[in-house]
Amino acid sequence: MSGIIINIDPVLLRLWHLELRWYSLAVALAIVSGVFITAHRAKKKGIASEHVHSLSLWVVLGGIVGARLFHVIDHWEHYIQNPLQIFGFQGLAIWGALAGGGLALILYARSRHLPFGRLVDALAPGLLVAQIIGRFGCIVNGDAYGGITSVPWAFIYINPGSMIPANLFGVPTHPYPVYEMIWNAIALLVLLRLDHYFKRDGMVFLSYLFLYGLGRFVLTFVRQETITLWGLQQAQVIAVMIVAASVAATAYLMAKQQNPVKLY
Repeated sequence: MSGIIINIDPVLLRLWHLELRWYSLAVALAIVSGVFITAHRAKKKGIASEHVHSLSLWVVLGGIVGARLFHVIDHWEHYIQNPLQIFGFQGLAIWGALAGGGLALILYARSRHLPFGRLVDALAPGLLVAQIIGRFGCIVNGDAYGGITSVPWAFIYINPGSMIPANLFGVPTHPYPVYEMIWNAIALLVLLRLDHYFKRDGMVFLSYLFLYGLGRFVLTFVRQETITLWGLQQAQVIAVMIVAASVAATAYLMAKQQNPVKLY
């Protein structure tokens, strides 16, 4: 049995009844990095940094609620038997974070009359950086595990505090968080390149949705989650819808750019 042994206690620090987890630290660093990058990019696009700082609290809260809700739905059989665990924060779904945070962003942008397309274009690279950092926490946690494999770079979780299922404890599994981090890094480089070419607001963000959705659909095949529809896992079903929506929206914006509406 070969692989990389993961024997890190998910709890970084214990102080009386309080715990600081590696996952919480990674999420906090991800949020700070995402906000900093978005504020910097928004300023270059003519949006005051103060708006980004103001909306970040609502986006983060909406993202956490959405991420937890999607995770609970995806693991409903477990939480229906352990209802008090629903209100914990160990286990967040990125699609839920995007949905909840996106709704908060839309409401804020409308209330402040901000250019939504430019705002989300400024946000996209920061999102990818935040996702890359956040996955470091998943590596320690063991909550984003892949299927059983014999590849030499497999992860083998042996710490009793890890969240990997009992049947995969001590077993080589695909290091899914690493796969996604690599894909997101490639997508980030592509977005930064495309940002110099796109003239239409919103195109960078739609490219983010397409690239992340495509990567999530393909990479999720190495995960072991609940089959939801068409023989696919929940994350894959959502990814298909996101990719389709991003392609349709991109086609619409390109057609609108080529055939602008004339006002007489």
